Amino acid sequence: MASKTLLKRPTLTQARGMRTARPNRRAVRAAAVPLPDLPYDFGALEPYISGDIMKLHHQMHHGTYVKNFNGLLEKQADLEQKGDYAGLISIQQAIKFNGGGHVNHSIFWNNMCPKSEYAPPGGALEQAINEKFGGLDALQTKMSAIAAGVQGSGWGWLGYDKAKKEIFITTTSNQDPLVTKGDYVPLLGVDVWEHAYYLQYKNKRPDYLANFFEVVNWKDVAARYEQALAA
Repeated sequence: MASKTLLKRPTLTQARGMRTARPNRRAVRAAAVPLPDLPYDFGALEPYISGDIMKLHHQMHHGTYVKNFNGLLEKQADLEQKGDYAGLISIQQAIKFNGGGHVNHSIFWNNMCPKSEYAPPGGALEQAINEKFGGLDALQTKMSAIAAGVQGSGWGWLGYDKAKKEIFITTTSNQDPLVTKGDYVPLLGVDVWEHAYYLQYKNKRPDYLANFFEVVNWKDVAARYEQALAA
């Protein structure tokens, strides 16, 4: 008698044409982004920017951007491993906002220094400022005006245009980094979100901007400019 061939019935998953889950999928962890320390004490910029503002701004606001950014990086790594491209697309705006908040503030803290350490720009940066704006006072006046005019929240920037090989002034909205506008290098950024000044200056943004320039760390700005030229 001929032997009967037994056919194995397909599983429900196979019958539906679905892929079986991959066993033992390891969770992917993204490297954590740390909250950078300030290069000075919270009260070091007084009386131009109060210690209370600096503490709140650094620990609460920047700290929140870092916390959220880390969570999003973890989620992105997990979505990448799953191949969930729609999910990846859905979180990009949040990554730009929180990651941009971290990038922008990390520049901002180093762009300032105690008044006792203040020195006006010199060397190649001073020459570039003189050629483009006619001097430091003119640069500060123009940058203050454009930053004061930001509607809602955002940043004022002195940047370097790689293609034109020149410095320029512009703004970005919310927490958008300067690189979202083009192939630009951020040299000096001023935060014009209300949390950066309201406790001290209330709604007088121009007063805050005038005093911001009293504690600009032009040595840091010059170093960024030199790096941009060398890149």
